[in-house]
Amino acid sequence: MPGRLLIILGPTAVGKTDFAISKALEVGSPVISCDSRQIFREMSIGTAVPSPEQLSAVPHYFIQTRSVTENYTAGDYEVDALALIRRLFAEGHETLVMTGGSMFYIDAVCGGLDSLPQVDPAIRAGLMERLRAEGPGPLAEQLRKLDPASYETLELTNGQRVVRALEVCIGTGKPFSSFKTGQRRQREFEIEKIGLNRPRAELYARIDRRVLQMIQAGLVDEVRSLLPYRSCPALQTVGYREIFSYLDGEISLERAVELVQQHSRNYAKRQLTWWRRDPSITWLPATR
Repeated sequence: MPGRLLIILGPTAVGKTDFAISKALEVGSPVISCDSRQIFREMSIGTAVPSPEQLSAVPHYFIQTRSVTENYTAGDYEVDALALIRRLFAEGHETLVMTGGSMFYIDAVCGGLDSLPQVDPAIRAGLMERLRAEGPGPLAEQLRKLDPASYETLELTNGQRVVRALEVCIGTGKPFSSFKTGQRRQREFEIEKIGLNRPRAELYARIDRRVLQMIQAGLVDEVRSLLPYRSCPALQTVGYREIFSYLDGEISLERAVELVQQHSRNYAKRQLTWWRRDPSITWLPATR
């Protein structure tokens, strides 16, 4: 009899971790993280890695198991996560709990990723150089002109995602979104998705408060320690790029904090936009 994979998803700061742990305790499951940034061991504060108490409540997988120097993709995660899921089911688990907010990781596990065309590596190299020099903003604006559909759904402060979409647009002359065929691979286990949400004002207040807590916990020092690795794709993301700009003397710390809050709220909005296309999600109000 195939097992059941229960996926707890939702926007950033909605309260997925506590809910997932409670479900895992209820069904006797570990928690399988589905977060594309918590997987990196050098990024703790800015990715809101579960606390030591949360991590000790149940076993966790894919938390701080990779280095930012590794180019770890959603395709890599699909292979690794499926291998773990199948092993745990074979060991006797009937229900497994997965949680996270990374849309591509969740899609990869549930139905596989679309096969994207290979493009000239020189295009990517040029875009990555622009990303390092200019930041993701100008690249996102170029993507808006070439592929409005991708612009509306991608995390635009994630430079790696923007570069991937742009290189396909430029290399093929077709929108990146046109390659999203929606053809799903069938999994041999049952998949159930629970989406957590809160009223927008409440969610945004939680996001703003979490960012302040990150600053108090030492986010600036964490980002400073990562300066030698700042060009790594893993660090082209919210909470790190803004603090890099502060450390470069381009903006004040107050402004950096405001931008982290703003970009985090924007990301939450994009997450919800992405998941509203999925009728299989059962939405519940987050209460903790």
